[in-house]
Formats: sequence, structure tokens, C-alpha cells
Amino acid sequence: MKLTSLELKQFTAFSEIQLEFSPGINVFIGANGTGKTHILKVAYAACEITKSGKSFPEKLIRVFMPSGGRIGRLVKRQKGSSRAYVALKRGDMALQAEFTNHTSEPINAKVSGLERWLTVPTQAVFIPVKEMLSHAPGFRSLYAQREIHFDETYSDILDRAYLPVLRGKTDQSRRKLLAKIEKTMAGTVYYENEEFFLKSKQGEIEFSLLAEGMRKLALLWLLIQNGTLLEGSVLFWDEPEANLNPSLYGPLIDMLIQLQREGVQVFLATHDYVILKELDLRVTSEDKVLFYGLYEDRQKGNICYYTSDKFAKVEPNVILDTFDSLYERELERSLKTTGKHRDD
Repeated sequence: MKLTSLELKQFTAFSEIQLEFSPGINVFIGANGTGKTHILKVAYAACEITKSGKSFPEKLIRVFMPSGGRIGRLVKRQKGSSRAYVALKRGDMALQAEFTNHTSEPINAKVSGLERWLTVPTQAVFIPVKEMLSHAPGFRSLYAQREIHFDETYSDILDRAYLPVLRGKTDQSRRKLLAKIEKTMAGTVYYENEEFFLKSKQGEIEFSLLAEGMRKLALLWLLIQNGTLLEGSVLFWDEPEANLNPSLYGPLIDMLIQLQREGVQVFLATHDYVILKELDLRVTSEDKVLFYGLYEDRQKGNICYYTSDKFAKVEPNVILDTFDSLYERELERSLKTTGKHRDD
């Protein structure tokens, strides 16, 4: 079941925000510090516990990594006592959590709606900015036994990547998606002794020698191939453009649009103009896409947002404004150069 809304009060960067989600693709843009990744992580934590059975406060701690594991440090910083409120909905099901800035242990956070929330498991995937497949050998066992400063999204994504293929035949839509990715990266992926390899006509290449952008496509291939990304699942991807050549943005966006058409709900956080324009230009009227422009209202001391189904209509739009400025400066320089040549 897909996420329908999120409400945050006094949580990290947010004084108060209410978001209604698209069942298709949700794209978050905005300046650094406007909470894009935090929105993805909260929503991911709420979905992931339906499979893992972990408590919601504990999962928030594991994905946000507040100092000392104190959940109270996720409360928005201000003088005196303050209380954070987190609420998510899936249809008519609601999950809520409350805790103060003095709350240290997750067990002391107040949670409601959990029992019903867990009755409908949702397969969730969070792809962090840092690529993990090349660092996979030994990471999960180390993470399970030692306190290392990686948030749990890194361990979780490896758990998903290592899943074996589902029983039965691969359906036609998945075969088409896999074929597209295989064509782009010129091979398929397998792992042996926890080490990932790209298998192509030229041979087998270990991921430590493979371009990072290709590793990202390989991860997407694995998640589709092993059945993690199926109808009803939710994909969260933080900065999909990181270390990916712009020539691959189009194929990547096509894959995400197709996943949305197959019933996967998608959440993206990005700073990249080309990613956004590729998405804006490739979707059809049948696709369900919402862009959220996050910005800081300094007078109110809060993060606000504007939403639209068209990238160009999001206002304020720090990414579009930056590229408009670049274009104007380039045009100004070009006109000056042309005028100088005429004078000569």
C-alpha cells in the first residue's frame, strides 16, 4: 500500500509541514538544509518497519544517527522544552510518533497506530548517495557486530541487493526493464563470496574497477531482477545523479517512469537540473508526478514548500533560478564579445 501523506512538527529542520504524496513519482528539490533527505528517511523508516518488525522510534534512530542514539536530538533545536510529532498515512491507516527533546530512549517515545500499520507489509528500498556495492564484502557482518558510523540505509540496501531471485518466471514488464539496463551497461550482474561483478562479452569486471555510475545502474538491475521492486513497493533515491554521466540521465529516468507505471511509488531528492528536465519532458499525461520545491521562510523560521505537476511551475525554484542566471550571464558575455568584434 502506498504512502499518501506525511506531517512533521518540530522535527529536525521542520517547525511544521504537511505533504500529500503522489502514488507515482515524488520529486523534492530545494537548497541545502531544506530537509529533502529527511523527508525521504522518515517515510522510508515508516515503510521499512512493516517488513523488519522494528519499532518506529528505533528505526528513526538507525537511519538518522543522532548523537548518542538519543531520539530527542531529532527535535527541532530551540530554547526550552519542545515536542516532535511525526505522522504518516497509507490510505486509512495512520502511524504516529511523539517525543520531546528530553527523550533519550526510543522506548519512551509515544507511538500510536502501529499494530494496524504493520498488518500491510510494504517492500521499501532506500538508495543512499554513497554507492555501496563496491564496498559490500564483509560490510554487513561488520555492521551487525560493531558500532560503525553508517546509518542503516547502507546496510539495508545491501540486504536488498543480496536477495536471491524470486521463484517462478520473470514477468514480461520486468524482462523489458532488465533488458534496457543490460543494454545500457553492456552486461548483467552477479555476486560471488559477497563480491559483485559485471558480466559482459569482454569478461567479468569486479565492481571496485567499474565506473560508479554503472554501479548505480547495476544496483537498479539487481533490485528489479530479484523482485524487490514490484507493484506495491516504494523506492526512495537520494541524489540519483551522483557520479552518473549526464548521458545516462535519460535512460535512468525512463526506467523510473516505467517502474511508476508498474505500480512502484518513487521518491527522489535531487539538485540536478538535467534530471528534472528529463523527467519533465519524458512523462506523459497518464503518469503521476509531483514536484515539491522546499524553501526556508526566514520570517517564520520554517521550511515551506510549493508543489506542482510541472517542474517549471514550482516557485521558488532554486535550481531553475540558478540555470536561468547562468544562461543570462552566458548571453551577456556573448553579446559583449560580438560587440567587441564589430568594433574591431
